[in-house]
Amino acid sequence: MQKIYLDYNASTPLAPEVVDAMQPLLNNYYGNPSALHWAGKPVKELLHKARKQVSDLIGSSPCEVTFTSGGSEANNFALKGFYFKNQHKGNHIITSRIEHPAIINPCKFLEKVGARVTYVSVDQYGRVSPEEIERAVTKDTILLTIMHSNNETGTLQPIVEIGEIAKKYGITLHTDASQSVGKVPVDVNNLKVDMLTIAGHKLYAPKGIGALYIRDGVDLEPLIHGAGHEKGLRAGTENTLLAVGLGKACEMASNHMGSTKLKDLTDNFWKQLKDVFGDQVVLNGHPEERLPNTLNVSFVRRIGQDLLDGIPQLAASTGSACHAGSIELSPVLKEMNVPKEIGMGAIRFSLGRYTTEDEIDTVIKGFKEIF
Repeated sequence: MQKIYLDYNASTPLAPEVVDAMQPLLNNYYGNPSALHWAGKPVKELLHKARKQVSDLIGSSPCEVTFTSGGSEANNFALKGFYFKNQHKGNHIITSRIEHPAIINPCKFLEKVGARVTYVSVDQYGRVSPEEIERAVTKDTILLTIMHSNNETGTLQPIVEIGEIAKKYGITLHTDASQSVGKVPVDVNNLKVDMLTIAGHKLYAPKGIGALYIRDGVDLEPLIHGAGHEKGLRAGTENTLLAVGLGKACEMASNHMGSTKLKDLTDNFWKQLKDVFGDQVVLNGHPEERLPNTLNVSFVRRIGQDLLDGIPQLAASTGSACHAGSIELSPVLKEMNVPKEIGMGAIRFSLGRYTTEDEIDTVIKGFKEIF
């Protein structure tokens, strides 16, 4: 059977160009980038190049990019590092109810050590209201953290408007852009953000590498204390191998940014689903303001996992879980007030650079056969 991968939001395959860029470091470039001798200097140059490739993609200075082990570490660093360094200014954080666990759980932790966190709601499309965020601001608010795009529905948040609110009240703004970097234009200055999270394995780089953009002047307490690596913000010898992979992936993302191929393929997929299933299939998330590769749909009064089990060659994700015979909707669909008879049939299709029209046609055919 032809295996079809439509779970790019969960993780992407390594781009061949990324593998090629990393290959020399497996054999020839083994020195410590902090060393001043012949073995260290070329590694340091490769690390600097990778940092610039990342910064070029998001419109920042290279010195504002700190490499991490991935998106979760970057989010933890942004929230905990900022809170512990700036809690003397206030203890209030504002976030949304549909954030990734890598935001929600650090917020829950910070509540245990003195932070007060406001979790704002979302509308039926999964978008937060800038007005609700502004109403939540107090004199003690020091940090806003709102994801740029939702990993389940692909819905894009109004980060520019939220950034204007943050600047109005002198509040630091962080956004988790793990899902959107590489898929849509992300410029830290246009978005008006002070910190931004990148996850390598969401844009064809390896797992285990990510980055946190930290605007010059934003002070964080390091999560890892030790020597002065990464401007003293993250101790430990840098993983140049993976950093080079992330850098190459960011360079490639810049080159692909103008293409509408992925959006056209996703739109055609949705059109075919509607043509075949009509009112039996509905879209979850915003119809326009969403990632170009993400299609979260519900097959009404069906169970998403049962449908996927009927097409074992298809890799995709469901929006509900079955526990002891009962269906539990994902927290995101719950917050969007998606009815259970709709939400239980949710499937997230996330397309990628290597998805083909033939694969989409095969998926449509498979659903027609089992429906």
